[in-house]
Amino acid sequence: MYAVLGGSGLSQLPEFEITNRKVQRTPYGEPSGALTFGMLAGHEIVFLARHGYGHTIAPHQINYRANIWALSQLNIDGILSVASVGGIRPDLRPGQLVVPDQILDYTHGRDATFFEGDNQAVQHIDFTWPYDQALRTSLCLAADAVGEQVVQGGCYACTQGPRLETAAEVKRLARDGAFTYIDSNSRSSASN
Repeated sequence: MYAVLGGSGLSQLPEFEITNRKVQRTPYGEPSGALTFGMLAGHEIVFLARHGYGHTIAPHQINYRANIWALSQLNIDGILSVASVGGIRPDLRPGQLVVPDQILDYTHGRDATFFEGDNQAVQHIDFTWPYDQALRTSLCLAADAVGEQVVQGGCYACTQGPRLETAAEVKRLARDGAFTYIDSNSRSSASN
């Protein structure tokens, strides 16, 4: 079973046959909503809308640790996170699927680790390759099987939100090697 974390533009899945919902408590507070279990195209999945149902949680207010912890308590094979982004490369078109292999994190003030607290040893986590290669390969093969063109690889830049980036910030993202970047309002801010 896979988990799908929906972002802006994906607060529910079309053709998703819901079987049940579960409120999952965590040591990190409340997740964005109840975990929704069901079937999609013959496959069992669990869905969680990152911005809450009805898109009511701003990016900087999402309890990312609670969301991930809640999903980690299930017997899942991987987490697919979907995000609406702005594209920096001029050859990308709206609606094009990109499966990135790197991340630039420009966020601030968010809880970023499970490994903190009183009397807890510091844990250093290798983030050289932030995405699971086997899952990335499976995604690309699945897209190819249904005739969906996917751009493989690239650098996803996550900005703070909810405000959109200035033109100068978009230029900086491009200079830094960003391929796409988070667009909190589901509107392309660059060349698309």
